[in-house]
Amino acid sequence: MIQQLQLSVVDQSPMREGSNAGAALRETIQLAVATEQMGYQRYWVAEHHNLPNFAGTAPEVMVGQIAAQTKSIRVGSGGVMLPHYSALKVAETFRILESLYPDRIDLGIGRAPGSDQITAAALAYPSMPKDVRHFPQQVRDVINYLNDTQPDDHPFNEVLAAPEESETAPQVWLLGSRYESAFMAAKMGLPFAYAHFFGMGATDGPQIVESYRQNFEASEYLAEPLVNVGVQVLCADTEEEARRIASSRNLGRLRSVTGRAKGIPHPDLAANYKYLANEWQFIQQYSRNCVDGDPEQVKESLERVAEDYQTPDLSVVTICYDFADRVRSYELVAQVCGLEPLTD
Repeated sequence: MIQQLQLSVVDQSPMREGSNAGAALRETIQLAVATEQMGYQRYWVAEHHNLPNFAGTAPEVMVGQIAAQTKSIRVGSGGVMLPHYSALKVAETFRILESLYPDRIDLGIGRAPGSDQITAAALAYPSMPKDVRHFPQQVRDVINYLNDTQPDDHPFNEVLAAPEESETAPQVWLLGSRYESAFMAAKMGLPFAYAHFFGMGATDGPQIVESYRQNFEASEYLAEPLVNVGVQVLCADTEEEARRIASSRNLGRLRSVTGRAKGIPHPDLAANYKYLANEWQFIQQYSRNCVDGDPEQVKESLERVAEDYQTPDLSVVTICYDFADRVRSYELVAQVCGLEPLTD
């Protein structure tokens, strides 16, 4: 039986149709402040590029803004798409954040481009995109730069990541949704955050996470396996209202995968949308991977996810048209799952 749920937030900074990125980013900061008060333990922001549904292209910027507006919640990236960057630059950025907000910063690292291949090429231009075979070395380099442990035989072992006076280091997580990422996290002795909310092959999720545990090798950073699972959630006072609000997320997802994304649509538009047979089949399949409903239904479903993955550590991803509905969803989840509100 899984113990008390430990809930965190992953925020993709969704943009409403007809709104703009500035509004979405300001709402991300407002939501962080609100969810800290509700008792959530981490707040991670995502990295996406050239995707009209999401505004977050620079998690390292948002981490600093959120940490400045909050008091104690851990703040991090979910995640930085490391192949776009140099390991030294990422390490220095997060050492600065750690210097400003000690023991509060997480560095979630991902391998995916966070967009399409053309955009990935644009991010690397005029160089070529990095070969994914370099990714494990990049991760090792980031960790060694963060902890001043670059080995003597490294070509840049004399280079120290600034600021050098950092007494603590960000906690590094490896993010992923496939066996390869789980295996890599296990062999490096790193925490693993599984993206159940991606909806791609999530039926294999428990097996992927179990493979991480079975292959885990203790490191100087982590003695035992540590797993977080990100789940797509929409909670409202009634099941009917939750499904109505979630319809905007579903249509937004359909538009995104079919190249028609232009922001998260209004629920009324989603209600009147004439789905083709294959579109409706996609929506039904996608929705099965989400946790939508009234508070008790959501709690029961989250506990089932926690049991399936054998971890109480879940991150809640909530996407919908109206910001007030999003805040309310997090509030209801916090209440029904027994999170302890922050006290001043």
